[in-house]
Amino acid sequence: MSDRPPARRNQPRPRPQTARGSASRSSSSRTGTRPTRPAGRPSGRSASSRRVHRPAFRLPLAKPERRLNVALVVLIAVMVAFTGRAFVLQAWDAQAYAAEAAAKMKASNTLVAQRGQITDRNGQVLAATQPAVRVVADPLMISRNGVDSRITMTKKQKAKAEAAPGEIATILAKYLGGDAAEYKAQLTDLSRKHYVVIARQVPAWTYQKMRQEIADGGWLGIYKEDDPIRIYPAGDVASNVVGFMNAEGKGAGGLEYSLDAQLTGIDGKEVYDSSWNGRIPLGTNTLVPAQDGTSYTLTLDSEMQSMVNQALSAGVSRAGAKHGTAIVMNVKTGELLALSTTPGFDSNSPGTADAANLGNRAVSSPYEPGSVQKVITMAALADQGLVTPDTKVEIPSRLASGDGRIKDAYEHGTIHLTARGVVANSSNIGTVLLTRQMPKNQLRDYLLAFGLGSRTGIGLPGESAGWLPPTQMPDYSRDQIAFGQGLSVTAVQEAAAVAAIANGGLYNAPTLIKSATDGQGKPAAVPSTEPRRVISPEAAGQVMEMMESVITLKDARKLDNYRWAGKTGTAQRVDPTCSCYRGYTASFVGVAPAEDPQILVYVVIDQPTRGTDGSALALPVAQQIMNLALPRYGVVPSTTQPPKGKLTYEP
Repeated sequence: MSDRPPARRNQPRPRPQTARGSASRSSSSRTGTRPTRPAGRPSGRSASSRRVHRPAFRLPLAKPERRLNVALVVLIAVMVAFTGRAFVLQAWDAQAYAAEAAAKMKASNTLVAQRGQITDRNGQVLAATQPAVRVVADPLMISRNGVDSRITMTKKQKAKAEAAPGEIATILAKYLGGDAAEYKAQLTDLSRKHYVVIARQVPAWTYQKMRQEIADGGWLGIYKEDDPIRIYPAGDVASNVVGFMNAEGKGAGGLEYSLDAQLTGIDGKEVYDSSWNGRIPLGTNTLVPAQDGTSYTLTLDSEMQSMVNQALSAGVSRAGAKHGTAIVMNVKTGELLALSTTPGFDSNSPGTADAANLGNRAVSSPYEPGSVQKVITMAALADQGLVTPDTKVEIPSRLASGDGRIKDAYEHGTIHLTARGVVANSSNIGTVLLTRQMPKNQLRDYLLAFGLGSRTGIGLPGESAGWLPPTQMPDYSRDQIAFGQGLSVTAVQEAAAVAAIANGGLYNAPTLIKSATDGQGKPAAVPSTEPRRVISPEAAGQVMEMMESVITLKDARKLDNYRWAGKTGTAQRVDPTCSCYRGYTASFVGVAPAEDPQILVYVVIDQPTRGTDGSALALPVAQQIMNLALPRYGVVPSTTQPPKGKLTYEP
């Protein structure tokens, strides 16, 4: 039911009074018509007859004045809103929106820093960077052959765009090799949008010829990025030192790995205004130059390294050995002139080599040094005044040690040797008897001072510290390390220790880096250490005399025109697969000229199958290398004769 009261029949609906009606009545009163009844005066009708239904408020839009007023209000509101928004954009957010708009027009290129060179001491390039590029495609651009997506292409443009992928693919195959169909599939892969790498490390001249043919055809969408090639002109010479790089352009072995950050430098960046068709010629351009990497000059002599490689490889082959190491060192400075391991590899193609041969065994593969260690033991004893070359030792055929017995490499009864004779004949028993005079902790301290048991800091990756028994070692451990077993060293550690004896008792850390130059051509700092005294000059001279007796023992061991001193080594080899001794390590270390040592040569032949004696396998290789090295470095031949000290004595 409705809440509205029922209408009275035949009763006229009261007419609402409006401003217009009031005006009419006022007008009629002025013209003499009868005025309306005053308000509040009874009309003679009942209250119900005077009740008028007033409808809910409605905006009479049909009225022109009100319609205009409403429209004006709405318009003003809209204008205020737009004005406010414009104010916000221009006054508050102007910079942010301007930056966003500008950013959408920006493109950038990475400016790859030039990787530093590695050269030998004479300037021969061992590692360098050759300009090359990465070929990149823009599939979206190729799909329209450079026509802006906001432009409707003509029939001719459409035909050109349809032909673009196939024509460009044909040109790519011509210069880069490969299948044109595969290139076309990459060029039409619109899911990749603006970036697809087509080829890496393409020589710059190849790209220039290819790019010219693409431009001559009117094709767009092929670009380049710097992607230089690392080359190694010396191939396998010093590859175990220089190292190599991986497919991502990062150093992965040798100095290329350990010096990667310094060699790489810091890339730069170019930011410029661009559009669909590329760089805007008159747009802004911001350039942050690349900082080229540091270049290094090594202490190595690449020609000497090549000769050492050949001599070592031949020696390993004659011995039927598994591996070999050879070191040539400047006694006075610790500089390494050659550091060779075999089998090696070519730094230009490391992927073709056995992974086990990609490192440097001279620093990463510790071993028991055998009798070469005796000269270090004698140096400690001589420095303490416990031994001179003429010290007498009575040597039995066997010597009890721990639960076992020590013997010499050759059978004998009781013999009488001087300390000089102990070294010349490489007597294990004689060395142990002399060493038992020294406290164990003191012996160990000398070994540490000679650089054993800690990394040399040579700078090559994977360097081992070797191993020494603890201070509180059992007596039999002291006996073992006296003649070169029961401890482990690297070839570089052992060479540096013997060089210290030859250098009058001054130890120089082995060095591979001679100097460095930063990307601006200015000298850069290189690691360096100060020499340290380990033993007295007098003690060093006494040990040198003992070592020269090793050479004078047999004429076949001598050098042409030079005196030299040395020590052979033959050690049982620890096999880590069984934690037992299996096989041998043959070695020889020599320094020359004996009266004023300049050059050290150390050769290690690992796991030989045609003999075990260091004097037969390693000494001839060291002899060959030393005969090449001394005249090469201008060492004056000897003019004096070696001393003729006694090796034995009568009790």
